Amino acid sequence: MIIESSAPTRADLAGGTIDIWPLYLFHAGASTVNFALSLLARVRIETRDDDRGVRFETTIDRIDELASDTRLELVSKMVHFFRPETGFHLITHSEAPAGAGISGSSALAIALIGALNRLIGDRYDEGSFIGIAANVETTVIKVPAGIQDYYPALYGSASCIHLRADGVEREHLAIEEEEIDRRFVICYTGQPRLSGINNWEMFKRHINGDAEVFEIFERIRDAAEQMRDALLASDWDAVGEIMRAAYPNRKRLAPNITTPHMDAIVEKALANGAEGAKVCGAGGGGCIAFLCADGRKQDLERALATEAGAEILNWKVSREGLILSQARP
Repeated sequence: MIIESSAPTRADLAGGTIDIWPLYLFHAGASTVNFALSLLARVRIETRDDDRGVRFETTIDRIDELASDTRLELVSKMVHFFRPETGFHLITHSEAPAGAGISGSSALAIALIGALNRLIGDRYDEGSFIGIAANVETTVIKVPAGIQDYYPALYGSASCIHLRADGVEREHLAIEEEEIDRRFVICYTGQPRLSGINNWEMFKRHINGDAEVFEIFERIRDAAEQMRDALLASDWDAVGEIMRAAYPNRKRLAPNITTPHMDAIVEKALANGAEGAKVCGAGGGGCIAFLCADGRKQDLERALATEAGAEILNWKVSREGLILSQARP
């Protein structure tokens, strides 16, 4: 039997970091806004006729990545959680750059859960996938995991994730995905992000009652609410204003949210048609998403690639989330 699954990565526009439990419980009305990217995490499982053993296979860009490749640990812990009773060969592949900050590991977690759950006869319903993903991935990264990344991986499209005391709820944002495709550029800086370090430092300061951090998170909460409303109204001028106001506020959380190289990329982008910038994920490297002035997307991509040395990612909004297929060899 062959089982294949895929799940999309994501770009987050507002509300990041506030989605880590229990931080959102201290900020009534907390939410995050993101959209799924067509850069997929893929899993392929082929059962073994001899019914003996498990074989893992992954792909990396450089041999040095083996020392810090959390994908191998994530795969092994997911397999251990599901405990299949048949031997199989498992291959994983991610279309996102390593350390890009666009949730490649969370997309892989959802793709693994879908495929392994099918292998054991669909023991768990889809409603439990996100909880399993967050809990297992937390044991891999060894710090609290945010919850927002699993929703675009599971459902696709654009989302507002509402974070409440009575639970987490996904709201599908009914906006034209083509407008997001047309108005946003996402580039990879070439520097892997520092999500675990950045998020853990913010988390500790918040829990320890740091008043400045609390006020920053209040602004993060407000920016996400404003971003949701602006997207639903197709008010792209407001989207740009929100991004410009949110960028310096987020930089206040930690000194290494951006690097000098990232700051230079943002400066070059703003001089060549960008109207706002959002560091993807926790920052310290990875990707940056830019809102383009109308008709300036090609100008911006050219400047980032030729003058700033950034890698332009080729993506569209993924309208679908987790996809599963099953066949006999």
